[in-house]
Amino acid sequence: MSERKATVNRETLETQITVSINLDGTGKFSADTGVPFLEHMMDQIARHGMIDIEIEANGDIYIDDHHTVEDIGITLGQAFKEAVGDKKGIYRYGHAYVPLDEALSRVVIDFSGRPGLSFNCEFTRASIGRLDTQLFWEFFQGFVNHAGVTLHIDNIKGFNAHHQAETIFKAFGRALRMALERDERAAGMMPSTKGVL
Repeated sequence: MSERKATVNRETLETQITVSINLDGTGKFSADTGVPFLEHMMDQIARHGMIDIEIEANGDIYIDDHHTVEDIGITLGQAFKEAVGDKKGIYRYGHAYVPLDEALSRVVIDFSGRPGLSFNCEFTRASIGRLDTQLFWEFFQGFVNHAGVTLHIDNIKGFNAHHQAETIFKAFGRALRMALERDERAAGMMPSTKGVL
C-alpha cells in the first residue's frame, strides 16, 4: 500500500511556505507561521482528520495576515492533491456536523477534481484576536482551487466567533478523514462512473 505523503514548497515575493502532510498519520501537528489563531485551527484539521501536518511559513505579516493565510491554504491544497494521487479506492465524499457549545457547523467535501467553494458563515466579530475573519474564506478558497475539491461550509448557528471558526475547522478535519479513508470494498477502483477524477 503506497504512502500518501507530500511536501510542497511555495515561494513568492510575499511568502515562503513549506507544507508536509501524511494522510495516514496520527494527527500530529507542528507549525511556525506567525499567525497563532490559524495555527490553532490547523491543529483541529490534523487532530480530527488524523492527518499529520507540518507548516513553516514566512510572510509579510508586518502588513497583515492576508497573504500568509491565503498562501498557506494554496500550499496545503497543493500538498493534498499530490498526496491523494489518483484517488482510486477512496470514499471520495465526506461530511461532518460538529458542535461546540452554542455553535454548530456542517462541512461537506467531494474530491471531485473540480474546485468549488460555498462558504456560509456570518461571523459575529470582524476579528478573532488579530486575525480578520474574512481570511477564513481566503484560506478555503486557496485550498479548494489547488486541491481540486468541491467544499460546502455552513455555520448553522453560533454567537461566539471563536466557536464558529473552531466548529468549521473541526468539521473540515472530520469530513477530510471520511472522504480520504480507503474503501476496502472498492480497492483499486475509481470512485466515479467516468473512470477519472
